[in-house]
Amino acid sequence: MLKHFMLAALFVGLLAGCEMDDSTLKVGMKAPSLRTKTLADVGGDFSRITTYRYPDARMYQMSLDDAMKTGKPIVLEFATPGHCTVCDKQLQMLKAVLDKYQDEVLFLHMDQYQNPEAFKAFIVIGDPWTFVLDGQQTVRFKRPGRMLYSELDAVVSSLLAESKAG
Repeated sequence: MLKHFMLAALFVGLLAGCEMDDSTLKVGMKAPSLRTKTLADVGGDFSRITTYRYPDARMYQMSLDDAMKTGKPIVLEFATPGHCTVCDKQLQMLKAVLDKYQDEVLFLHMDQYQNPEAFKAFIVIGDPWTFVLDGQQTVRFKRPGRMLYSELDAVVSSLLAESKAG
């Protein structure tokens, strides 16, 4: 009976859009630097960089490797809304956080179909996944699944306060 319950829980988790196995990069590890597609790389055609219906150009201006060179914190969102309703809601929330921190933090969205190498490099299976990197490219936070605005706002605010403190 317990075996059936565990299998059912795993199946429900997969249907919800999140993989329960956490084999991704760990907090405290250096994030891999890699060239990811930008809006300029695809001639401004959003359909060639994301499956999100309401994309925000600010999330596709920089490749991950270039973003890492700026020394700014990065919120890196792995979400493929073309097959994941949870991802769609996650990206809606992310745009609101981006509005608040756009001058201090870089926000990048990775879609599995258009940037599969990022999913491989971060060892992300399933989505959405949120990673927050500090200015030295270290993973400071990660979470599978959908987050609330207040949760991500607290993480970003704390990281910025820490970096200002020294």
